[in-house]
Amino acid sequence: MQQLKFVSILSLFAIIVTGSACKKSSDSSSTNNNNNNNNNNNTELPAVFSHFSSTVTVALEGDYIRIETDGLPTHKSPYYLGTQWESSLYEAYNGTNPNFNLNPNRIAAQNLVFKIPANPAVAASHAATPLGPIGVAVNGIPLFNQYAGPSQPLTSEINSFDQYNGHPQQQGQYHYHVEPLFITAHSGTDALIGFLLDGFPVYGPVENGVTITNADLDTYHGHTGVTADYPSGIYHYHITADAPYINGSGFYGTKGTVTN
Repeated sequence: MQQLKFVSILSLFAIIVTGSACKKSSDSSSTNNNNNNNNNNNTELPAVFSHFSSTVTVALEGDYIRIETDGLPTHKSPYYLGTQWESSLYEAYNGTNPNFNLNPNRIAAQNLVFKIPANPAVAASHAATPLGPIGVAVNGIPLFNQYAGPSQPLTSEINSFDQYNGHPQQQGQYHYHVEPLFITAHSGTDALIGFLLDGFPVYGPVENGVTITNADLDTYHGHTGVTADYPSGIYHYHITADAPYINGSGFYGTKGTVTN
């Protein structure tokens, strides 16, 4: 009788231990799953960045999107004249500007690294856009502001824009100040053009079938609304035919960085 009682106690103890072990294993699995989910959320690149060309490297880096590009347009340009890419990418000017004038600069490869906020937000104070890159187009070409130099309009410089509305500066950095016609011709005038340094997207001159004008936009040259890439809505910039073309009185959000 005592032996039977002892066996029963041992059996009960085994059940308790086994149950505890199972519970601990289950909790551990749940914790691991939660950690995996969090890791996935922290390392998953937003789908909108799939618009970038295969020649551009895009990755999530902490709270930033890191975009690396050599800055070489894959479309043809008269500014490939005399470069190592002339045989495949040179094309004489065939645009619509009768006053086109080839500037003395030629396209050169860059080593540009943009770091823009992954979760852009309105800034407490709005920084002015600098001369040089203020953002990057989906084909890896830098976007510049509305000035040829400090407070100098593009009045004369616009005559050096090639048939796709780009040109290189003194160091050979090809860029767009206005609508990049190669992108809008191939992807649509309502397409995603790229992102400014503050992480907010830039769209073409058409929205919902209507051509956007400066009157439709705020002082920073954007507005909030639904886009194909952001069905819940987001602040976004638009390119317009008139100055300031891409951006107005500074960045709407807090800008990231660009290095070369």
